[in-house]
Amino acid sequence: MLLKQANEPFDDSRWLYEPKLDGHRLILTRVGGITKLYTRHQNECTRQYPELHCVPVDGDVILDGEVFCVNQHGQIDFELVMSRFQTKDDEKIAAAMKRQPVKYMVFDILYYNGRDLRGLPLLQRKEILDQVLQDTHTVSKVQFIEKEGTALFEAIRQQDMEGIVCKRKSSVYVGKRSSDWLKVINYQYADVYITGYRKGKFGWLVSMADFSGKLRSAGVIELGVPAIHKQAFYGVCKQLVTGEDKNFVYLEPRLQATVKFRNWTRSGMLRLPVFVDFVLTKHNFA
Repeated sequence: MLLKQANEPFDDSRWLYEPKLDGHRLILTRVGGITKLYTRHQNECTRQYPELHCVPVDGDVILDGEVFCVNQHGQIDFELVMSRFQTKDDEKIAAAMKRQPVKYMVFDILYYNGRDLRGLPLLQRKEILDQVLQDTHTVSKVQFIEKEGTALFEAIRQQDMEGIVCKRKSSVYVGKRSSDWLKVINYQYADVYITGYRKGKFGWLVSMADFSGKLRSAGVIELGVPAIHKQAFYGVCKQLVTGEDKNFVYLEPRLQATVKFRNWTRSGMLRLPVFVDFVLTKHNFA
């Protein structure tokens, strides 16, 4: 079951609210004492996370949740869990377990001891989950609150976390994206220069000024650009071309745009930048 996007948090007694954890989705199955782990795309990743093989549950179960890593500053770090996910060698996995252990936060239970629970209302599934799963240092249940989504989002924003998830209490579990589950992202915003575009799949290269005032690459905008803005861009960009290669056409840094994004990567790139609007300015780096 996947989330749809909501632009703003809201308060509603028919909904419950959870913190959105910046990891990756993980389905855990434990049948006949054997644990298997799968991503949202049904890719098995049991080998990558040995610390999740011993689940504190009696009997057969299928759980849904988020796996994540915490960095040395105590912050949830998406790049760390991606590093764990991409580690396949057994010796490197064993070393990574000590260096960057994962945690699994469970927010739903889909099956328990021969009973398919997906048709039950969410709040009832939460009650069953609370009875079935005992919290440990590695595996625990996601905490939630009722009605007060705005207050939770403000607390999340102050802690610089990713956002919140809003779920209708009566929602059944469906294997697709649903408006009964919503995400509200705590976006950051920045103004960038559009310094090129892809020749194939849509994408605008963007750059930002560093501390010395020089432009550096900051990523690629692929999301959120309306057709009318694309048309306006391609109507003026030809006069700004400075060169090209096999994949990109490069432009003078005269066009600016505001983007919203999840956070900065360690390499100084915008993570998942989304176009907001063009910026009208007289300043440029030409």
